[in-house]
Amino acid sequence: MFQIRIATEKDIPTIFDLIKKLAVYEKLENDVVTSEEELAENIFAKNFAKVLIAEESGNPVGFALYFYNFSTFVGKPGIYLEDLFIEPEHRGKGYGKALLIELAKIAEAGNCGRLEWSVLDWNMPSIEFYKALGAKPMDEWTVFRLDKKGIRDLSGL
Repeated sequence: MFQIRIATEKDIPTIFDLIKKLAVYEKLENDVVTSEEELAENIFAKNFAKVLIAEESGNPVGFALYFYNFSTFVGKPGIYLEDLFIEPEHRGKGYGKALLIELAKIAEAGNCGRLEWSVLDWNMPSIEFYKALGAKPMDEWTVFRLDKKGIRDLSGL
């Protein structure tokens, strides 16, 4: 039995565990510097993000973490999917697609103009999966990032 539900603060250990598993899959495990406490504060106390939990027979098997952004060109809010992860042994069952369908429903209900996410260039299984759903790569865009040190340096604080 499969279900998707909205995460609650009780799910923080599960969310943190799934984030670490995603980082291992993406070969970025050394980049995980957050903690359960920080996730609880930023997701639930400050409401910076929302999380959907995918469960099979009551056991967590994946998640989607997203937040709202805004498009000045479209003039509407959008959803940015930060992370989508299904544990490897549960892939191929339609759970990732189900999470994306749920996000599309949330976006539609919120009159969002876009649902966007990023994928690592080498992750061809995911790229092909997203294309099969009708998603289009934004090849003409380049993502830029300032890390904590870059923010501090630029701010002068």
